Amino acid sequence: METITQNAVQYYYYLAWFATILFVIKLAIFWIFGGGDAEVSSDFNTETDTDGTFHFISLQTILAFLMGFGWMGYAALKSYNFGQLVAFGSAFGVGLLFLLGTAYLMSLVRKLEKTVKKDKATALDKIGKAYTDFAPKGQGRVEIEIAGQLTVADAVNTTEDEIKAFDQIKVVKVENELLFIEKVV
Repeated sequence: METITQNAVQYYYYLAWFATILFVIKLAIFWIFGGGDAEVSSDFNTETDTDGTFHFISLQTILAFLMGFGWMGYAALKSYNFGQLVAFGSAFGVGLLFLLGTAYLMSLVRKLEKTVKKDKATALDKIGKAYTDFAPKGQGRVEIEIAGQLTVADAVNTTEDEIKAFDQIKVVKVENELLFIEKVV
């Protein structure tokens, strides 16, 4: 019976270290590279779309479960001299608490993600500059302020004049998220 308990202590110990190391690596990657592909803007006066969905099972929550399970199982057998069944039950309970806590914290972090919706109608009558060359009645891109942010957007030249890159332009119409421009003389 003593050998079985010693083996169980080792299993819990190695599982705890393995899960802790992976958990910390995964957390460091999350902090360095971010948790998502959402573009976060510093303009807080815009409409936002937030996906605050609660992802219960993820690699991070599984690692948290294994980490809590391993450390509690190790402590229950090594320090508290619990029986194996009680140690397993307490390890499972603590692992579940770690899983739930991590899932909850990750859902809070996901709620901080913000996707900015820019209303291109705010660019109407604004002055900007051509980002690319425009042929007469041709398409290209402009650099202009939209919803308080400098943005590169698709545009159409409404005149018979050629517009060169870096020429000043004025937005005369916005339709279907497309800017219609003319050269500022």
